[in-house]
Amino acid sequence: MASSSLPFTSFHLQFVSPNTKSSTTRLSSRRIRASVSEKPPVPAPAVAVPAKGETKLPLKKIPGNYGVPIVGPFKDRLDYFYNQGRDEFFKSKIQKYNSTVFRTNMPPGPFISQDPKVVALLDGKSFPVLFDVTKVEKKDLFTGTYMPSTDLTGGYRILSYLDPSEPKHARLKQLLFFLLKARRDHVIPEFQASYSELFETLEKEVAEKGKSSFQTANDQAGFNFLCRAFFGSNPPDTKLGTDGPSLISKWVLFQLGPVLKLGLPKYVEELLIHTFPLPPALVKKDYRRLYDFFYESSGSIQDEAEKLGVSREEACHNLLFATCFNSFGGMKIFFPNMLKWIGRAGVKLHNRLATEIRSAIRSNGGKLTMAAMEQMPLMKSVVYEALRIEPPVPLQYGRAKKDIVIESHDAVFQVKQGEMLFGFQPFATKDPKIFERAEEFVGERFMGEEGEKLLKHVIWSNGPETQQPTLGNKQCAGKDFVVLMSRLLVVELFRRYDSFDIEVGKSALGAAVTVTSLKRASF
Repeated sequence: MASSSLPFTSFHLQFVSPNTKSSTTRLSSRRIRASVSEKPPVPAPAVAVPAKGETKLPLKKIPGNYGVPIVGPFKDRLDYFYNQGRDEFFKSKIQKYNSTVFRTNMPPGPFISQDPKVVALLDGKSFPVLFDVTKVEKKDLFTGTYMPSTDLTGGYRILSYLDPSEPKHARLKQLLFFLLKARRDHVIPEFQASYSELFETLEKEVAEKGKSSFQTANDQAGFNFLCRAFFGSNPPDTKLGTDGPSLISKWVLFQLGPVLKLGLPKYVEELLIHTFPLPPALVKKDYRRLYDFFYESSGSIQDEAEKLGVSREEACHNLLFATCFNSFGGMKIFFPNMLKWIGRAGVKLHNRLATEIRSAIRSNGGKLTMAAMEQMPLMKSVVYEALRIEPPVPLQYGRAKKDIVIESHDAVFQVKQGEMLFGFQPFATKDPKIFERAEEFVGERFMGEEGEKLLKHVIWSNGPETQQPTLGNKQCAGKDFVVLMSRLLVVELFRRYDSFDIEVGKSALGAAVTVTSLKRASF
């Protein structure tokens, strides 16, 4: 669940409950929160004096500009989506300014975003300031420089859009912690049941047609799994039937359309989704069907919400968002991407994974358990490497609460209170000054003592992998849940198959993976 930060929105099955310290942090940050008009002028922050032996970084003015109003943001938008493409858009500006920190505009710009101006942070050293809620505010920044209409979420500002300083943030995040802890024993069996259905579908279609779309099967399996695991409800047995994934995809488009490229003709796409927001009324009936399903399925969680001071209605809208946007959205993006990287890595890695996974399960009595997965260091590393090389939530935002200093590898920069900070996470997690062979998928990268030290730079969850979500931060409430789901996919895949082949295309939300062969387990 992305608080964040897949779309994703803790459990290690050793669930870390938020503690008093977390709550205190939240309350104290709330007390000092003030608008610009309430605060006295803040002097420019001093540049830290380096410790003995360290090199003092030069203080530099942030390079770049925003161009002429409307014209500048529109040009940047066309470059970002069409003329250069996203990655080249950022690379070209790094080269132009000889800096990984610079000023630019971010889509959607006019006329959806009132202010598209950002300070971009495109390296692993400057990026983490976006996680520091003492320095940045996260209010209404989940989707970036614009916020979708609350008509798409029942009239409520959902948890993902709340800053930790807001009282409801702690109550709603606590509700998600409760959900994860209460249903933790259902995760492994329900995943195995749902994804057994997926693999049966893939095998059947590959045998009949020579290929099978992983996306289609994954969407249905993922949604069924989440609903069964979290709420004990099987969608095909309800009025919702098998419509859930298609309803969600349409609803998500109305929220993320302004920052997506769908592959339509440029000016059609520009006019349709990048210039004006799509009317929420067009998905009102679809959303109601989803809401009714979740309201009927989540009674016990709503009971807990009332104890926390949250209405059943608001709780339901948040549960729907956490399940459909954060969790399902994350699975829809990340699972195909992870399969792409593992597939491209080749037979040698496949054989190593199959050997390790099957050996660990046999040594645990033939049953897949948390203990068994802890004995699979390569599998664990492969999942972390997939999260590193192509994180499911690539864009992060935060607004400076005060004048602050930001350091890149090469310089120090001063940011003024109120300025929007933006980070493109794939550049931070593929920083060559942090990772060797940063652009390569290295399955064993996080194995061993030295490999584990690098986990602090795996930051897909809106925070380092070495830290845990609390009531007082914006790290994904389901960070460990997402890692567990991803591990389960790899384990179930290589329990069944020695190797597999794929074809990879593009989609609006990541890779479009088609499975072309599955080699059944031979040992």
